[in-house]
Amino acid sequence: MSQVKNGDKLKVHYTGRLKSGEVFDTSLEREPLAFTLGRGQLIPGFELGVIGMTLGETRTVEIPPDDAYGPHQARLVTVVHRSQFPPEIVPEIGQELQTEDEDGRPVELRVTKIEGDNVTLDANHHLAGETLIFEIKVVEIG
Repeated sequence: MSQVKNGDKLKVHYTGRLKSGEVFDTSLEREPLAFTLGRGQLIPGFELGVIGMTLGETRTVEIPPDDAYGPHQARLVTVVHRSQFPPEIVPEIGQELQTEDEDGRPVELRVTKIEGDNVTLDANHHLAGETLIFEIKVVEIG
């Protein structure tokens, strides 16, 4: 039976959990995830985790932050005054916003704390700093 290698087109089902056991994503109720291994379409730890798998095989892979979304970076967290928001935006914890950096590239932000008129915004990926545990099943090798 052939083993998954770089360049293979794959379809996998997966369930992603945090160390606490909380499920943060799963493909089980939708189409399997399709990607070409080695093209950098997924986090590095996920791609490394499927190498050598065979059709129908299920594997659990633990991915440290450095092979997932990186460490949480304090420099990507900022506190702004509520008056800096456009009048039509009322900040709420968990709210996702988009702005632009100095070069005009989009930057995704999440509101993580509100204290009085101060609003804390975090530009880290919401899974940054987390160890991710994926249960992966190969459903197609193309």
